[in-house]
Amino acid sequence: MRRPLALLAGALLVSAFAAPATTASASADAAAGASAGSAARAARGARAAGVGGDGGFTIEDPRIKESSGLAASRLHPGIYWTHNDSGYGPQIYAVDGRTGKTVATITLSGIGKPRDAEAISIGPGNQIYVGDIGDNLGGTWPYVWIYKLPEPKVLKDQTIRATQYVVKYSDGARNAESLVVHPKTGRVYIIDKNENGGHLFEGPAHLSATGTNIFRPIAPVDLWATDAAFSPDGTQLAVRGYFGGIYYDWNGGRIKREGTLDVPLQGQGESVTYTIDGRKLLYGSEGADSPVQAKDAPGGAKSPSGGGGSQASGESAKRGGGLDGGLKTGAVAVVLAALAVFGLRRLRRRG
Repeated sequence: MRRPLALLAGALLVSAFAAPATTASASADAAAGASAGSAARAARGARAAGVGGDGGFTIEDPRIKESSGLAASRLHPGIYWTHNDSGYGPQIYAVDGRTGKTVATITLSGIGKPRDAEAISIGPGNQIYVGDIGDNLGGTWPYVWIYKLPEPKVLKDQTIRATQYVVKYSDGARNAESLVVHPKTGRVYIIDKNENGGHLFEGPAHLSATGTNIFRPIAPVDLWATDAAFSPDGTQLAVRGYFGGIYYDWNGGRIKREGTLDVPLQGQGESVTYTIDGRKLLYGSEGADSPVQAKDAPGGAKSPSGGGGSQASGESAKRGGGLDGGLKTGAVAVVLAALAVFGLRRLRRRG
């Protein structure tokens, strides 16, 4: 999927961060965020350490050109499920976080042709949910789909029958790229994608395969969201965009903003998942040989067994660290100027 303005802004941000920074820490952050070579070296180091992708990796499968979702397997630790964006078939891929190689390709049967698959999440009972919820035309589809299938116990190429659910929004059609399944309740949520911020939509307690499933807005989300993820214990919701992210206290669905996420600069940031111990967030991007980069999860994220996240990371995020709160003034100015020029040119063309 092409997003010229987003990619332009991304390039400008990378250029701004590549300039000499006013502090040593800003320079280090810029180099880490903007350098694909650094990401590759980090991935190689993670593989050597045998941490199962928790340190990041590179998706090496040439068939995965537009990785648009990411979900950490609990059934197969160290395995991450992903899929392509619009224009591809009904396949999902199991990628080994130690090597970046695909170890299983699953073809979904029993469904129609996917239109724009944008998200993947794993719910209770190791059920995989795929969100065919994208709408590049800005909300023209009268309905979208969710597919559910059991995660295979054996990782090999195979075809698995999926259940297809019809989804409509209570307040009209819209574009979305974020779907999450609560790890405790199994309830499905969608966040729509809007440049001015979207909403968290709640689905019915149990999806119906025979009727229409109405999703209703329950809370605003202050981000142009491209993906989201629940912490393994279900107490935290992480939402990412192209250039930043926010984490919320779940609070039974009455979400409370806690701070910003340390989202790395990526060519087209499309995905996020917690590691199964809740200590890291992995961020993915579209493109061939796309890097999946690891950052500490904010403090308070816990695994189902009670393991804690990184306290230091959480405190930094609450102080405004990460791309939302820690961008250099010069980078922001460059992006704002570019957006202003872009807007003026559009107005002149319209006139």
